[in-house]
Amino acid sequence: MHTLSDTREQRPTTALLLAAGMGSRLAPLTDSTAKCLVDVSGVSILERLLRTLGEAGFTRLVVVIGHESDSIQDYLGDHSGDIEISYVTSKSYRTTNNIYSLWLARKTIDEPFLLIESDLVFDGALLEGMLKPDRVAVSRQLPWMNGTTVTFGGKQGDVSAFCLGEMSRPDATHYKTVNIYSFSRETWRVISERLDTYVAAKRTGDYYESVFAEMIADGSITLKPVLFDADAWYEIDTLEDLAAAEEMFPRYSQELKREAASAEANRAAEGAAG
Repeated sequence: MHTLSDTREQRPTTALLLAAGMGSRLAPLTDSTAKCLVDVSGVSILERLLRTLGEAGFTRLVVVIGHESDSIQDYLGDHSGDIEISYVTSKSYRTTNNIYSLWLARKTIDEPFLLIESDLVFDGALLEGMLKPDRVAVSRQLPWMNGTTVTFGGKQGDVSAFCLGEMSRPDATHYKTVNIYSFSRETWRVISERLDTYVAAKRTGDYYESVFAEMIADGSITLKPVLFDADAWYEIDTLEDLAAAEEMFPRYSQELKREAASAEANRAAEGAAG
């Protein structure tokens, strides 16, 4: 029988990718394709993630889809390898935010898992620190960063507060959230219950960070920070972000591009032989 301590320390092998949004700030690149399929130095965001997850031992990927959902399914049908793929469809992706996408996954996932947004590129080695549940990836702040920050406190150095909007400050005591989280099964269950209350109140336009902020404040959940090198990850929202990310990952991108081309050639050869 597993104890509570055992399940909290269990290494996650499931990942949840939120990929329903329209990515309108990346237009025209996202006019006819999903944001996660945008190339960064010739390799798509999703291809990078698949490789990183595979190398880290993940065996299942749940994807919340909406905008250009067919393109994501077509891509994963050809590139998922040994990773099992499950889909959750958001029919309201045009009018809801990531809190709704996360809520939709509550009946599909009942195990420890990694939550990740579909607009992130990062050095795969950074993921090692996230392979225990109840972790949040954070980074020291750089000028390009904006959005939710966290502060630390207590003897254990746990996250003491999520700071949204005007509460977020660009100083050394605030760390930027990277939008990667790892949750235990028990933490996910209490988060799901809180998400239910938000959706019931029709707060589907909120960000899920609002839920995390509330639950950290009232002691419902505890998260430990995992520091990501600020120069080894990028969140791609705009064309300017994309250009900056391509400068950050040129060598890695070219290696992935060659490997992807080789894999595609092998698949084509196998198809011809068949």
